[in-house]
Amino acid sequence: MSNATETTTLPDATPTRWQEYRKIMDNGLWKNNQALVALLGLCPLLAVSNNVVNGLSLGLATLAVLLISNGLISLIRNHVSSDIRIPVFVAIIATAVTMIDLLMNAYLHTLHGILGIFIPLIVTNCAILGRAEAYASKNTLDKALVDGFFMGLGFMVVLVLLGAMREIIGNGTLFDHIHMLFGDIALNWTIHFSDDYQGVLLSILPPGAFIGLGLLIALKNAMDAKKRPNALGIPIQVTSKIEVTNPTP
Repeated sequence: MSNATETTTLPDATPTRWQEYRKIMDNGLWKNNQALVALLGLCPLLAVSNNVVNGLSLGLATLAVLLISNGLISLIRNHVSSDIRIPVFVAIIATAVTMIDLLMNAYLHTLHGILGIFIPLIVTNCAILGRAEAYASKNTLDKALVDGFFMGLGFMVVLVLLGAMREIIGNGTLFDHIHMLFGDIALNWTIHFSDDYQGVLLSILPPGAFIGLGLLIALKNAMDAKKRPNALGIPIQVTSKIEVTNPTP
């Protein structure tokens, strides 16, 4: 008679589509945020984020380009040779950027002039080409669109937060000139915190962008460290104390 017991290992449950979407959302907004974690696309992020309207406008443009490029690249992923995939991806991204650039010039002409060269430079944003190569070219259309949306949304949120921080400290206002994006309905949306505030010039200059981004990255790392007690890699030493008592004769 054998006392051996058989153990069976159940296969891991296949994640549902909504669980996959949730994972993509977490990566785009937090775990793999292109600005705070991957540190991609920092040139336009640092250059135009001196107020909310500029950051929001460039963020929306980048989000639109990510959606268009990810969707098209996912659709043609099985029809493009691996030898020419990068030039094809760049051509698709450049086409999407050109469309957004012309639309902004037509309907948001003043804002288009302020953002200037940084709209065409979306073509060179490593975050967009990186998502095309790493994700859109390997996944179905629905996943590619969800990835493009949340990666673009995460990038835009950082742009808006950095722009709001710099605008408040630098000018003492929030949503200044927001009517250039939303029209006459937003003429009274500007918030003035103080009429006598002189502003901090450093905040709206390029060094202020680096300082602000560094503070946002530090805040994210601190929040992650709170969730994981040993996230900083500090070695933990576990010691045990054993008491030995001599038996009495």
